[in-house]
Amino acid sequence: MKALILAGGYGKRLRPYTDSVPKPLLEILGKPIMVWQFEWLLKNGINEIIVCAGYLKEKIIEKVGNGSRFGVKVGYAVEEEPLGKAGAIKNSEHLLKGDKSFLVINGDVITDLDPKPLIDTLKEGFVGVIAVTPLPSPYGIVKYERETKRVLAFLEKPRLKDYWINAGVYAFTQEIFEYLPEKGEIEDATFPELAKKGKLAVVEYENVSWMSVDSHKDLEEAAKLLERKSVT
Repeated sequence: MKALILAGGYGKRLRPYTDSVPKPLLEILGKPIMVWQFEWLLKNGINEIIVCAGYLKEKIIEKVGNGSRFGVKVGYAVEEEPLGKAGAIKNSEHLLKGDKSFLVINGDVITDLDPKPLIDTLKEGFVGVIAVTPLPSPYGIVKYERETKRVLAFLEKPRLKDYWINAGVYAFTQEIFEYLPEKGEIEDATFPELAKKGKLAVVEYENVSWMSVDSHKDLEEAAKLLERKSVT
């Protein structure tokens, strides 16, 4: 099985770092985000990877090469202009011929979730499966009794289990290419149509490490997350 890493974005919210370094190559604890992803994929038995590279693509190709130094095999689907997530996946179609299913991950996601349930769910007749995780609260929560106004506890940035968000990890069958435009975002151009036809599913991941690196603060939080994982 192959995995696709969507690494073509500009990473505007991480400027000025991303003025000269593409977001997937930003380092956390001395290691690029993309390398953390390689290690995660390897732990789950996936060593063939396609990088969808656009912005500062030459930097990614120079750093990663064919992937051998990281223990993986890497190929590239290069964007000459921004294509969006849907367009980027469509642009890689020629590299996925013969693969009944494949994994896709956003290039800014750090996680340890097990992708196997995503692949297994595809076998139930779905074209796409989305990993979802409880919404991480950006703020601490105060728990209290409404009747007495008595404070019971403080929860530091808990996950809100009544709300589930797209974790940026997906599994697709070959049929997905029938729903992908040449350019556009998969959340807007593809997922609504699949959902309407009953061909899109989710797998819930409640007790996993997960975060999307979107801001300067996220770099710090990701470092804390990975440090915690290293001692558990």
